[in-house]
Amino acid sequence: MYTGKLVFTQLMDHLPWDTFHRYVKRYNGNHKVKSFFCAEQYRCMVFAQLTCRESLRDTETCLRAQQPRLYHMGIKSSVSRNTLANANGVRNWRIYADFAQHLIRKARLLYRDDDNGLDIPDTVYALDSSTIDLCLNLFPWAHFRRTKSAVKLHTLLDLRGYIPAFIHISDGKLHDVNVLDRLVLEPGAFYVMDRAYLDFARLYRLHQSLCFFVLRTKKNTQYRRTDSRKVDRSTGLVCDQTIKLTGAKSMKDFPESLRLVKYRDKERDKTLIFITNNFYLPAITIADLYRSRWHVELFFKWIKQHLRIKSFYGTSENAVKSQIWIAVSVYVLIAIIKKRLEVERSFHTILQILSLTLFEKIPLNQLLTTELDFSSDPVYRNQLKLFD
Repeated sequence: MYTGKLVFTQLMDHLPWDTFHRYVKRYNGNHKVKSFFCAEQYRCMVFAQLTCRESLRDTETCLRAQQPRLYHMGIKSSVSRNTLANANGVRNWRIYADFAQHLIRKARLLYRDDDNGLDIPDTVYALDSSTIDLCLNLFPWAHFRRTKSAVKLHTLLDLRGYIPAFIHISDGKLHDVNVLDRLVLEPGAFYVMDRAYLDFARLYRLHQSLCFFVLRTKKNTQYRRTDSRKVDRSTGLVCDQTIKLTGAKSMKDFPESLRLVKYRDKERDKTLIFITNNFYLPAITIADLYRSRWHVELFFKWIKQHLRIKSFYGTSENAVKSQIWIAVSVYVLIAIIKKRLEVERSFHTILQILSLTLFEKIPLNQLLTTELDFSSDPVYRNQLKLFD
């Protein structure tokens, strides 16, 4: 029988705690704290995320039920709902944001040689945002509409491993296109976006930075065709053209030529028009690039369904951002473990297994990689025969 560490402790061993403590020191997270330090707060919140706790009271009850094991989990202080709520409201959320970004960098290094599914050697990013609705009375700082509050999760997803390379949390009123100003651009990379990001001045900045973009155009975009190329209409392509913008403002914002690809989606009976500054890839690959944008939608769907970022344990801005960044770090931690232990199971399956076994003493690699067989019934040798 394995008598080593708890599954939860083995998970925490995959985290770079020296880096975590460096961020705590940077933001004075443990200033005047005598007990329940930032590391213990983080462990409690990770436990709440992994086990889908509905509230801080729920988290407190579950952890107190395992009181003899808390020390082995790295939680040396008594877990109190009020103490945890105060820590979430006061401890600087940037500690967990910087730590999540550090984990993201480690995860992207692990997945850098993976195939992005598009036969393109360059990095492909999908950019989008997701709105999390909030109650106006409880979250008045998250401005959105007259009768509702909200926060937006702006995410740039790397299609290698589906790791979020960039995340920005804003109130609901920030328009998506403004996030382009915050990106650190990577020359040679592809940025795939929806038409909400159609701003030719910002797109020209991407173009001048030697980046490629693919996005849908709007109906009122004014342009003229300067060249056409043959397409295979059996693939759904309608046309592949070189265009020049003719709008009074757009032609000044983007003075160079663009490529326009029109594609007919037979499943949805819809014609999609894409614009890009890449003239080298086949037209069908441009359409496939835009189709890959749905991976960022799946990312939002996954974390909303399996992690706690829709219902919050606190109402302050600091508590909300801390919870979201800790949830992101849990997602990235699962990705790191999946790669390090060479686990073939999906993120969903890994999370479900962990949620039920955190207090078990099973080697993590065995737990996640071994197929457990429950098909055979136990043999009871002392059972008497009822019938001959």
